[in-house]
Amino acid sequence: MGAFFSCFSSINKKLCILAPQKLSFLIETNTKVHILMAQNRVIIENVQPEIDGGKYPAKRVVGQIVKVTADIFADGHDVIAAEVAYKHEKEKAWKRNSFTHLGNDAWVSEFKVEKQGYYEFKIEGWIDHALTWQHNIERKINDKQFVNIELLDGIQYLESLIEKVTKAEGKYLQHLVDLFRDSEKYHEAIKEALSPQLREIFEKYPQRKFTTTYDKVLRVYVDRKKALFSAWYEFFPRSTGEHGRHGTFKDCHKIIPRIAAMGFDTIYFPPIHPIGSDFKKGKNNSLNASPEDVGSCWAIGNVEGGHKDILPALGTLEDFKELIKYCESYGIEIAMDYALQCSPNHPYVKQYPQWFKWRPDGTVQYAENPPKKYQDILPINFETDDWKNLWNELLSILFYWIEVGIKIFRVDNPHTKSFRFWEWAISEVKKKYPDVIFLSEAFTRPKVMHMLAKLGFTQSYTYYTWRNTKYELSQYMTELTKGEGKEYFRPNFWPNTPDINPYILQSGNETLFMTRYFMAATLSSNYGIYGPVYELGIHTPIPGKEEYLDSEKYEIKQWDWDKKTRISELITLVNKIRKENPAFHDTNNLELCRIDNDQILAYFKYDHESQNYILCVVNLDPYNTQSGWVQVPLYLMGISEGHQLCMHDLLTGNKYIWEREWNYVELNPRYVPFHLFKIELR
Repeated sequence: MGAFFSCFSSINKKLCILAPQKLSFLIETNTKVHILMAQNRVIIENVQPEIDGGKYPAKRVVGQIVKVTADIFADGHDVIAAEVAYKHEKEKAWKRNSFTHLGNDAWVSEFKVEKQGYYEFKIEGWIDHALTWQHNIERKINDKQFVNIELLDGIQYLESLIEKVTKAEGKYLQHLVDLFRDSEKYHEAIKEALSPQLREIFEKYPQRKFTTTYDKVLRVYVDRKKALFSAWYEFFPRSTGEHGRHGTFKDCHKIIPRIAAMGFDTIYFPPIHPIGSDFKKGKNNSLNASPEDVGSCWAIGNVEGGHKDILPALGTLEDFKELIKYCESYGIEIAMDYALQCSPNHPYVKQYPQWFKWRPDGTVQYAENPPKKYQDILPINFETDDWKNLWNELLSILFYWIEVGIKIFRVDNPHTKSFRFWEWAISEVKKKYPDVIFLSEAFTRPKVMHMLAKLGFTQSYTYYTWRNTKYELSQYMTELTKGEGKEYFRPNFWPNTPDINPYILQSGNETLFMTRYFMAATLSSNYGIYGPVYELGIHTPIPGKEEYLDSEKYEIKQWDWDKKTRISELITLVNKIRKENPAFHDTNNLELCRIDNDQILAYFKYDHESQNYILCVVNLDPYNTQSGWVQVPLYLMGISEGHQLCMHDLLTGNKYIWEREWNYVELNPRYVPFHLFKIELR
């Protein structure tokens, strides 16, 4: 025993005798101490989804499945059983689902989340001695061995269950006890020992002696369904007026039916607050603004108010509430911009000077993202000693607008603010308002973007804007849908924004506008566009930059809101198709398809529950007809080659019959540069 103790002390483990003949190990792991029974033989490791060792929750929406995988094994050859136990945070009782062994010690189980909020789940594994007995006696019987002793040995497992099972099951088990003891009925006994009915009872009433419980209770956060499936449309309310007049919330009413008819369910407004007058920006980000210039709406705050106020030129708070309700009548929610920055004459600057960094000359360093400069914006100092009051005030902004009727926030540059603040603020909001959705506008380093998602952001902007080639798109979609991030990082694809006029669109080529839109809307279940710039094909850049010339960020625009284009018609049709086909309601249900042409991207989307199967094929070359042979993933539909497929192109209405795994496609960019096939099994 001395050697036994010294062995564990040498690796910083302590052995503790809790009761006679019950040895337990107190194992120190960082700040946690876990108790493991000495007789527990099952090992559980490599659990997924487990985000950063269980520090952060995975994400789902109401009605989704949580697939749980783990490596589960033990010494020897005994039969192992395992279950995932799960419950909603407001429930007391655990529900349980069994694991299925996939081979090579890999196991899988799943459970469905049906309510918003946090779910907890844990994994338990044990040696199932009853099933081990049945498994071993089967092998011996198949080997023609005489197993009368083994039958008697099995009685202990039957008798232990008689008081736990139903009356009918108990009667059956008692019959087996008597049968196993009757040597004259040996052949009947061995037949019953191997019966599926007995196995079902063993599995229904597992004997959990010496159960190993995985050392972490893991979590899943469940959002409403819109967190996973949405179509965003961004526009500036101030550009809805006529004849050069500043637009108002009332003017927006005439725009809403058009946006609803195009199929969007979320409208995102850039900041609607008072705009700073100090260092106000002129057209094209000029430092010399004229009195007529409206300035950048991201320079928030002036003597008329700050983040809890509305720019008077847009209307009143009542006007805004009326617009929220008007949008709701069309099935549209308004997303507000939550931009934590201030103009130099924001009320906070005078009321709370300690929230800003002051330089020796009495000025505050303005915001920068080299080479970009934002002289009209002051960053908030999250390292202030008065951080508690700062945090509470910033949280109160969210609560204020939520109570006005807002349930979606697009958060401006969250990566330049404190991670700790976001973790706290989002958690506080979700406790009271679980319907609230946060979109992270962070085009930055991957680890930073992923950290924001872990901390609670519901959706995230992505690099899609700059992924253009087949290789880039394939690699990126594989990363998003197959990597660990699929459990917590929900992408929202935008082909353009007011800040980004991507190089690929600067030629104004209509086909490129169509393909970039099409892929955003069909690769990702969440997507958005900045309009009407996008559907009107506006593309003129500042030379050498990914910025719009005469940007709407700095001036009021006069748009032809009634104009229809091929792009707007495509948007309307694709949004209708997205809503009608559940395969588009998720992002991670994507399978890239093989096709022998680097200018064609093909991908398969599926929803097994509704048997909704979609094949998208895109010509990435805007100038030339491209063709190739595409491989249909028949195995994902549970069929083999020779099964007839009716390929219904939902964009053109054309139908084709395919009977092979590989099929020929040809796409002319001047006609329709993509196929959107709904596959109908025949």
